[in-house]
Amino acid sequence: MLFFQSQKQKEYIQKLEKAIQCFADRAEALDASNGFPFENMKDLKDFGYPKLTLAKEDGGYGGTLYDFLLCQEKIAEYCGPTALGIGWHVGTVLSLMEKKSWEKGIMKELLKEISAGALINTAASEAGTGSPTRGGRPETIAIKRGEQWILNGRKTFTTLSPVLDIFLVTAWVPEDELLGTFLVHHDRIGVEIEETWDMISMQGTGSHDLVLKDVSLPEKYYVQKSNPLEKRKPDAWLLHIPACYLGIAVAARNYAVEFAKTYSPNSLPGPIRDLPNVQRTIGEMELELSEARHFLYSVAEKWERQPDDREELAKQLGAVKLSVVNKAISIVDKAMRVVGAKSLQRQNPLQRYYRDVRAGLHNPPMDDATITLLAKSALY
Repeated sequence: MLFFQSQKQKEYIQKLEKAIQCFADRAEALDASNGFPFENMKDLKDFGYPKLTLAKEDGGYGGTLYDFLLCQEKIAEYCGPTALGIGWHVGTVLSLMEKKSWEKGIMKELLKEISAGALINTAASEAGTGSPTRGGRPETIAIKRGEQWILNGRKTFTTLSPVLDIFLVTAWVPEDELLGTFLVHHDRIGVEIEETWDMISMQGTGSHDLVLKDVSLPEKYYVQKSNPLEKRKPDAWLLHIPACYLGIAVAARNYAVEFAKTYSPNSLPGPIRDLPNVQRTIGEMELELSEARHFLYSVAEKWERQPDDREELAKQLGAVKLSVVNKAISIVDKAMRVVGAKSLQRQNPLQRYYRDVRAGLHNPPMDDATITLLAKSALY
């Protein structure tokens, strides 16, 4: 409650929570089936959440980064994979709203599609290059033939792929010796989704491979050029990643607290909440949760209110992700210690939280890159 900035914000989150409570009931079946949360995505669309960060003049809610993070934490409390998945769309829209670096005509066309319900995500990762944040040149190639651009390649970790309408595909453009971004609709000839996503955590994100075979695009869909050697501009919207894993930790904390209040073995006169070791473990969880929230939301608030300081604040974005994700992992671990062996039962949500929260270690930016950046900012 301390982190709401306005009554309007609070009311939106409360309405959102009512709309997504059913996600928790579906989470076990989703995990067991290795499926995709189609029902959850429909519910979020019906609520209007995919248009949270779309500007009001473009048919959206006009939500801020701070609004976005609050929502992501809340959705993840009920279903982590659903939160992480939709977060890439909503974050991508927020980034487009802030940068507006494309030609106006194609930007207007895209925003109209998003307003009508289209879902979008960037397809940048590749097996041969690793995380795009490492700076590797994509093996996906765009070649000019006449008036068309021809794309060939394979993208990994294409989150939300079962329901995406539009892909922002990064490709190397030999003609320009630059990294290009191309707008590709899912119904283009040569666009295929290969269902390769088979993970023990975050299975429901549907992060399959996007395969491009001689995909032909008109010039207008070559939407952005960038020099891979140039310093990347910081993207604060990526804070949706730690917000998601924080929400999973909140779910684990809530389960452990309720268990401690109600579980009363016959060896004790009352529930285990009266035991000093249980109180200590839960107290440590509360401390870590408070620290994580303060770090996440204070940086987000400063990012919005102090735009002139963003160059300096950019150093904190990776630090937030590292700190919050690792605290989230610790909170889930402590929750399982409170609950004991029951936490490992397949029908117990804690074992799912344990698997899902660890995926945060492998989302960008990576811990080693963050630590190196922080060290260099202090030393040079």
